[in-house]
Amino acid sequence: MGKIFIFFIATFFVFGCTSKFAKIQKSNDYEYKFKMADEYYDSKHYVYAQQLYEDVIPFIKGTNKYETLFYKLAYSYYYQGDYINAENLFKTFTETFPSSNKTEECEYMRASVYYKQSPKIDLDQTNTNKALGLLQAFISTHPTSEKVKDANKLIDECHEKLELKEFSAAKLYFDLGYFKAAAISFNSLLEDFPDTKHGEDYKLYVIKADFKYAEMSYEIKQKERFEKVISEYSDFIERYPDSKLLIAAKEYSELAKNNINNIQK
Repeated sequence: MGKIFIFFIATFFVFGCTSKFAKIQKSNDYEYKFKMADEYYDSKHYVYAQQLYEDVIPFIKGTNKYETLFYKLAYSYYYQGDYINAENLFKTFTETFPSSNKTEECEYMRASVYYKQSPKIDLDQTNTNKALGLLQAFISTHPTSEKVKDANKLIDECHEKLELKEFSAAKLYFDLGYFKAAAISFNSLLEDFPDTKHGEDYKLYVIKADFKYAEMSYEIKQKERFEKVISEYSDFIERYPDSKLLIAAKEYSELAKNNINNIQK
């Protein structure tokens, strides 16, 4: 009985809200509709607020209320999780009201909306790259903004995601036995993410991949390819002289030297 009663009350409440909104939406008094849109917005009923704001745009456009309407409309979409429309509205806001004291905020929000749309690492990272570009542009344009700290945090997260995606591709090459492609990919990781915390691991993967590629090669090509292993080890020492992976890297270098000696006998 209790559950039925609660369901009845909830249904009645929803119906009542919908009925009230329908009456407001049918009204020809746009000032009243605008006032109610603000009330819905303040009470976080963003679906209703969005619809009413859109209803009154033709009447409010060009007045001193238009900027506030547009600003709240963008956030109404944002809070509903409709990031495509929110991004477009934040962008349009910055273009329509370039002198507004809210323009800086909307520039940041546009970038953060792209970040919100950034997918899992195994999917296309177009939105991650767009977020990265817009966040970097925001910091360049507003270096003293209070949002710079937040923007830098999102940039770090974007870099981590892009790095992880690139690592996954390189590791897949390695696991599938495409060692030449793996070595190239891990070296690209080091170039693309010079400040990575995983540089030693990537460099060791380069050495291992080069060694395995040399092992698989025709004898006529082995010497030069084992020499590349030794060269990569020298680069490892130069980059990471105190690395805990130094012993493992050295083992591959020593094996490469032994193989070269055997080839030359």
